[in-house]
Amino acid sequence: MFSQRSKPVIGLDIGSHAVKVVELRPGKKGPQLASLGMAALPSEAIVDGALLNASAIVEAIRGVLANNRVKAKDAVVSVSGHSVIIKKISLPAMTEEELGEQIQWEAEQYIPFDINDVNLDFQILSGEFETEGKMDVLLVAAKKEMVNDYVNVITEAGLRPTVVDVDAFAVETMFETNYAPTANDPVALVNIGASLININIVKNNLSAFTRDIACGGNQYTEEIQKTLHLSFQEAESIKLGETPSVAGKEIVPQEVDNAMRTVSESLAGEIQRSLEFFGATAPEDRISKIYLSGGCSRMPGLPAVIEDKTRIPVEIVDPFRGIECDPKIFDAEYLREVGPSMGVGVGLALRKG
Repeated sequence: MFSQRSKPVIGLDIGSHAVKVVELRPGKKGPQLASLGMAALPSEAIVDGALLNASAIVEAIRGVLANNRVKAKDAVVSVSGHSVIIKKISLPAMTEEELGEQIQWEAEQYIPFDINDVNLDFQILSGEFETEGKMDVLLVAAKKEMVNDYVNVITEAGLRPTVVDVDAFAVETMFETNYAPTANDPVALVNIGASLININIVKNNLSAFTRDIACGGNQYTEEIQKTLHLSFQEAESIKLGETPSVAGKEIVPQEVDNAMRTVSESLAGEIQRSLEFFGATAPEDRISKIYLSGGCSRMPGLPAVIEDKTRIPVEIVDPFRGIECDPKIFDAEYLREVGPSMGVGVGLALRKG
């Protein structure tokens, strides 16, 4: 999961709501955007990270590759959710080779799954061994069954899977390329998708805390659906501002606003609790800023509600900020619109040797 590739790759973000593809190539001043695309997935094609409609996912990947003339064949994908475990652990100081020989035994103490059912990887976080003879290690485990499902759909779509990353770390890669924090104060990278929130608190270019929360943009749709007695698709259209009235019903804007506000408060509360948990474990660290990404990050009023709830400045990320984008090929307004949704995809596409 932490290994890097020397050849250009496709960043393939398979989310519960859509498939997103980002292809980069070397430019004069750094990475250059080569292709970009997105294709919606049917409802419940992916539930809790499980691929329930593999054929629809394969079709969506093939379609977005063809429609956007994607040339590369090597793909980097990412996973998240309850089938992925990320732990920062402290171990006796040893070499990376020694740790590689012992990691499976060490991991058994921290992973709540059968160790034979997971793919394991690790990264030593300490730059130097501590004086107490200890070192920090980031341990990641993902269920083999889930990883194999992702590999199978990627292969069937005509691509070569090369790396399986984690959503939270992909956002971190994107952030490091596009932003240059001037202080050592930790920042919170919060990626809000349709069904999952990934939180990654980064300090000194290292991940200090991660958490996945099982909620996201679908809650807006469900709240509108319940409040206005509509179908899921009708509620989804209203959430996206596409349908002022549905099936002859008059939609009262205030009712929609109230439903949206209720969900924004709920999501902000979940984020606040996670940040407070980190604060309790590291009282000397104060988060200086929250950077939002994910399709849900642009929901009207949500950034302001999060800022009000946490008392921490909030900014929506621009994953193309440090990437060369030819204005003759890519419309600047379109990139601003879809940018927050592409944070994971850009981070995956940046994987290089």
